[in-house]
Amino acid sequence: MKLDITLEGETLDLGAELLDRYNVPGPRYTSYPTAPEWDDAFGPADYEHELGESNASGRPLSLYMHLPFCESLCLFCGCNVVIRKNHDDALPYLETLRREIAQVALHVDRARPVVQFHWGGGSPTYFSADQLEDLFTYVRGLFTFSPDAEIGVEVDPRVTTPGHLDTLRRLGFNRISMGVQDFNPEVQKAVRRVQPYEQTRVLYDRCRALGFDSINIDLMYGLPLQTPASFGATVDRVIGMGPDRVAMFSYAHVPWLKKQQGAIARLIPLGMDKFQIFRTGIGLFTAAGYRYIGMDHFARPDDELCVAQHNRTLHRNFQGYTTKAGSDLLGLGVSSISGLDRAYAQNHRDLEGYCAAVGRGTLPTMRGVRLGGDDVVRRAAIGRILCHCVLVKGEFESEFGIRFDDYFNPELARLRELERDGLVRLEPDAIRVTPLGRIFLRNVGMVFDRYLSQPKDRPVFSKTL
Repeated sequence: MKLDITLEGETLDLGAELLDRYNVPGPRYTSYPTAPEWDDAFGPADYEHELGESNASGRPLSLYMHLPFCESLCLFCGCNVVIRKNHDDALPYLETLRREIAQVALHVDRARPVVQFHWGGGSPTYFSADQLEDLFTYVRGLFTFSPDAEIGVEVDPRVTTPGHLDTLRRLGFNRISMGVQDFNPEVQKAVRRVQPYEQTRVLYDRCRALGFDSINIDLMYGLPLQTPASFGATVDRVIGMGPDRVAMFSYAHVPWLKKQQGAIARLIPLGMDKFQIFRTGIGLFTAAGYRYIGMDHFARPDDELCVAQHNRTLHRNFQGYTTKAGSDLLGLGVSSISGLDRAYAQNHRDLEGYCAAVGRGTLPTMRGVRLGGDDVVRRAAIGRILCHCVLVKGEFESEFGIRFDDYFNPELARLRELERDGLVRLEPDAIRVTPLGRIFLRNVGMVFDRYLSQPKDRPVFSKTL
């Protein structure tokens, strides 16, 4: 069976054999080395040392704050969430979070500007508008925000009120991301997330009226009972709303990590069936004028993500694609991850462990990793493939003092296999990802990952499509 898919004006033929070859478990590369390679021996003292190195660099800051609470659990969810129907049960977390913020702030020079601040979850709007204002005001009192800082928040339309939106906009939030996943009622029931289109549209229109600079909508393909036709109807509705960006994520089936996903295992589309749903989404969004950034993301041509990709300044971190390259990311809250120039550090993933660590007056670091020289080189290679879809060899040779073809000789041999399948084009001075290769972008990046050849004692990654 073959399917054609149109991308960047080119019609591509994709058969079941090619899909089977490349639809394999692989990382999403929000970091390199990826989290399975991190060390549990990396603790608070190590992170404190790395924060000192970061502070000495004077690099700008990106802050991520995790608010993990939800009222109910969606069966597809792969996030670190805490389910509490009684909102009062979550109040102690806010106090613990403040204590961690104060601890981290002690290690940060106030002269370093915060150029990006993002709230994720869970659902931050699980908390009341007043509680969110108090928390935001507290952070603003400890860090120095750039006048043009990008300040974003993820919201669940089922619990977000007009009052939430009014408060967030007044505080200076200028970007908002709405979780949708799918508007089909049967799919929503199957994943236990009932969210009518009308409810979401009212909230979306309110965001537009309030003047948020950018609105993103999250969708997910590969959910139970989805078909190309049903998902196409959802995409048509999203296009009619007119968001600035769309994240069309592939459902990551990892029941060994998220037990609730086992309940939908027999209902999810697989292989070519799942790919046809993806094909429908990418076809409709690109026909409507959106550009395919890669890794499930779409944006309008004048969006700064598209501009940054064209200029080869686009960056990727734990928040996905971003234009804020050159900044150090500080993660705050349970399970949050910090990404510094030469290190990653993750907070305790369980609420009890996180709160206990903060209560002891230490940074709540659970694990992390320091990057060696080879890690830095390979991180740059993977990042440029995933962000720019081109890797210029001369830039690497100047930046890292290597001869590219010698350093990556084994990788070039594997890339020639991808070239035969039409995923990349190998030139004397560059590696270019083709339109077909942009669909398999993770697979191209995987060529440069030296850790993937090391045996694992359990499943680690979801499939690439």
